[in-house]
Amino acid sequence: MTDEALQQAKAILAEFPVVDGHNDLPWALREQVTYDLDARDIAADQSAHLHTDLARLRSGGVGAQFWSVYVRTDLTGDAAVSATLEQIDCVDQLVARYPGDLRAALTAADMEAARAEGRIASLKGAEGGHSINNSLATLRALYALGVRYMTLTHNDNIAWADSATDEPGVGGLSAFGREVVREMNREGMLVDLSHVAATTMRAALDTTAAPVIFSHSSARAVCDHPRNIPDDVLERLPANGGVAMATFVPKFVLQAAVDWTAAADDNLRAHGFHHLDSSPEAMKLHRAFEETHPRPVATVSTVADHLDHMREVAGVDHIGIGGDYDGTSFTPDGLNDVSAYPNLIAELVARGWSRPDLAKLTWSNAVRVLGAAEAVARDLRTTRGASNATLNQLDT
Repeated sequence: MTDEALQQAKAILAEFPVVDGHNDLPWALREQVTYDLDARDIAADQSAHLHTDLARLRSGGVGAQFWSVYVRTDLTGDAAVSATLEQIDCVDQLVARYPGDLRAALTAADMEAARAEGRIASLKGAEGGHSINNSLATLRALYALGVRYMTLTHNDNIAWADSATDEPGVGGLSAFGREVVREMNREGMLVDLSHVAATTMRAALDTTAAPVIFSHSSARAVCDHPRNIPDDVLERLPANGGVAMATFVPKFVLQAAVDWTAAADDNLRAHGFHHLDSSPEAMKLHRAFEETHPRPVATVSTVADHLDHMREVAGVDHIGIGGDYDGTSFTPDGLNDVSAYPNLIAELVARGWSRPDLAKLTWSNAVRVLGAAEAVARDLRTTRGASNATLNQLDT
């Protein structure tokens, strides 16, 4: 990219900053320091430990962040709910600790107000329906605590929805799963279809009355990984009004990295480790594998290829960015942390993307989709009361 393209990118981001769909800083803080925010003070340089700190968010032109309040799928039942509450509390503590930089945001209007104030709108997204323990009341409680999207699954199936990276269970969404979607619509909580099986994507689109999002997923036609979005689903976003936010995770965006990761995961399992294990012992084994099997490197151009394709198939009004920083061990060259968004925008400038199109990508589409979900909820609440349906009632 040229210096001129980079300067244009920074100028665009100064006016239309990035709304990023997914950042796992809360989980990283839980795992690294058990939420000791003094030990990981993001007002200081945390580049030795994290992809994210305040200075790098500012340098990257981030204007709004959906902070993931993810918990692992091996946490189930009430333990999953409690851990999710702790994650929510972590985001609340961050916002309270850094009021000059972060502003809590519950609505599209809050996002615009934060932009006007020069603060970073901070929203919450729950990652995985296991966080509600099959309870619509718990879903509503999460909404009341500020959660504005829920990813229907994470890496494993749940009782009412199929994951992209598990064996088919209910064939997409069960009857209770469809009721979850309807209740999310009634609350104004965005239905997030990252991580879910293609059958689940289609079932959710068939059910929802509001626009959906993909908080961190890319194009399956460009990289054939089940975490990515098939073209037939991207083609449905204009009618739905939803937004697909491209992720940066190399093993989801570069086909050579997909194949390498499968081999590296097999190596971990062969030595008795879970393929997602990030313990020092597992990482030592991983590094030894990488020494003899060099890791394919994704680049800024790799991610831009996905955005080009997603724009072509879904349209420029239906795409966004969801980097998944602090939720991945590896990042593309040139997109090393949250300061790097200007590099991606500069690449798109060099490819001929217009300023209005880039403004939609970075800011306007994501703000619009949350506002649209709010509008649907206002209408639904005039005709539909809160659902108290249970999994046993609907799925037996």
